[in-house]
Amino acid sequence: MNTKYDALFTPWKIGNVEIKNRIVMCPMGGTSLFGWFELTGCHFDKEAAKLFLERANNNVGLIIPGIAPLRDTFWGKWLWQNEKMFEELKVFMDEIHKTGAKLFVQLTAGMGRSWAITELVAPLHKNKFTRVLVKPIIDTSHELASPSPQPSRWAHDIECPEMTVEQIHEIIEAFAKTAKLCKEAGVDGVEVHAVHEGYLLDQFSIEFFNKRTDEYGGSFENRYRFAAEVVKAIKEACGEDYPVSLRYSVESKMKGFCEGAMPGEDYVEVGRAMAESERAAKYLQDAGYDMLNADNGTYDSWYWAHPPMYMPENCNLDDVAHIKQFVDIPVVCAGRMDAEVGAKAVAEGRIDAVGVARQFLVDPEWITKLIEDRLEDIKPCICCHAGCFNFSSSKGHANTQDLTDTMGLSRCALNPETMQSKKYHLEPAKKKKKIAVIGGGIGGMEAAIVCAKRGHEVTLYEKTDKLGGVFIAAAAPSFKEKDKALIAWYIRELSKYPITVNMNTEITDVKALDADEIIVATGAVAKKIPVKGADTAIEAIDFLLGKAEVGENVVVIGGGLTGCEIAYELYLNGKKPTIVEMQDDLITTKGICLANTSFLRDFFKTNNVPVHLETSLCEIGEGGVTVKGKDGNTFKIDADSVIMSVGYNPAPLAKKGKNIHVIGDAATVGNLRTVIWGAWDVAMKL
Repeated sequence: MNTKYDALFTPWKIGNVEIKNRIVMCPMGGTSLFGWFELTGCHFDKEAAKLFLERANNNVGLIIPGIAPLRDTFWGKWLWQNEKMFEELKVFMDEIHKTGAKLFVQLTAGMGRSWAITELVAPLHKNKFTRVLVKPIIDTSHELASPSPQPSRWAHDIECPEMTVEQIHEIIEAFAKTAKLCKEAGVDGVEVHAVHEGYLLDQFSIEFFNKRTDEYGGSFENRYRFAAEVVKAIKEACGEDYPVSLRYSVESKMKGFCEGAMPGEDYVEVGRAMAESERAAKYLQDAGYDMLNADNGTYDSWYWAHPPMYMPENCNLDDVAHIKQFVDIPVVCAGRMDAEVGAKAVAEGRIDAVGVARQFLVDPEWITKLIEDRLEDIKPCICCHAGCFNFSSSKGHANTQDLTDTMGLSRCALNPETMQSKKYHLEPAKKKKKIAVIGGGIGGMEAAIVCAKRGHEVTLYEKTDKLGGVFIAAAAPSFKEKDKALIAWYIRELSKYPITVNMNTEITDVKALDADEIIVATGAVAKKIPVKGADTAIEAIDFLLGKAEVGENVVVIGGGLTGCEIAYELYLNGKKPTIVEMQDDLITTKGICLANTSFLRDFFKTNNVPVHLETSLCEIGEGGVTVKGKDGNTFKIDADSVIMSVGYNPAPLAKKGKNIHVIGDAATVGNLRTVIWGAWDVAMKL
């Protein structure tokens, strides 16, 4: 291992509990050991247990599973009432401890206004009759209960009810009872979720959300009283020496309701500003917390707590390092943390440990590979959130993601086996076959690797001189360094298996191939729109690949993800983009995480990038475009260049047949998740 990482592999303590190294697997929604978001109710989640045990066997120091609500989402049962679950937890903890890792269970008071109410559930809550009818199954009033009446983050037309003092006391009691059962099961500590990310305890602490006039609102002490009483109750039940961590946001990074602050922006903080945070961190330490697991943000500025690729690496480090100066307890920093930068920060005493989350979903062995100096073998997380946290929302819509997805968080777009090992797993092929894969994009490469791992004889055909397909263009922007690394990872991975790769080889007739099975991964082609002058526009892919130069003023036709990323890249490069979009919001496709989309929306708003919604293209002419607005009137937008980003159509070389399998965008245009999971769906069965 390179000596620059040495500081990460030194022991440290949280209270009296020693952790073997400074790498913390941070909590992620969907990785709870208590399987709380399922119709069957809370139970010991064997899939999550498998996930953690594999990571524990790969050198992680401290594991913190995802949130465990003290009360079930469905049926309303309290966690502490399920004795069998804690008996199973005890057996699991014995296995974890054999690896040398430690584990804290994260318990949550709830989400309040941040509860990601879905399009399916929202109507049930809005109607008084259905709200009462479904209450025994799902009590939306409890799930949405907030410090004060206020709009839901996800459904602005729903008012969240005010939590009663009786409910607060119930939750505090449940924290104590559940923590005691965790301790008895051998769990090394608990983490309280959270004065963080705009969840319930954070809403109580922030004056912007908390308008109460009782002992839980108003003054600084009153607003932080709930969180303070929680840790005191846990200590009383478990003993002063039982470690209690706190998930903590240093700053809220909020400009207003559903409006976050950009990195480096000069703005007025309406949430927790640094001056209050300095005081709050010390106050919470003195209340009894033994560690701060810290970053920044709320659901109004979600991209700070769940940084997409547009956010800088180590985006929270300076703020977290600053707050460490005001406490005596360990402080962990999370948020796109780079191992080298994190190690340096630990060595300098700026933080005590490095928090990493989604990289563990992509590659369970990444720490082992770092130790063994195999950095090039680490499959990179690209911060897409497409599998792990794809709650999506646009104007006038709550969480638009499918319920099955909402209930299946912390899966991984790049690694189908993560939290889905029953569905996605590799077994040796019963009969070795000759497999031909047509197309060297991500889908084709993934299919080739899976088939080769299973023992098949694989030949990959790529018509160009580069592997990566359309993802080469997708990875081209300056902020897509992890996407570029992913392409490089795939190319290296191909070389590890007996896969014949034929470059500059275009297949025109699949019947001519000497193969038992043929996988068609030929991708998609850009859509054309029938407007005058459309042929003079620059295709999105041509721009991304650097095949076309643009002038200073650029109109981007299409405000989907690709169009918005192009506009973002144009702005970063000093150009003046304008977006024209037919829908009533940017990026309305479901499955694209609100953390990602809200960054782009906020960025364009903050930087005064013109966005014309509910506007259609009429004509591209000399010096600009003519468009029609929502009111039916046409107007011209001056432009030196026009980029067309209006989507893609599948372009399969051949249709699905007896031994012909069409995958990825060639079957249905999607994203990396649909491409990679689809490749597995086919390759596992051949």
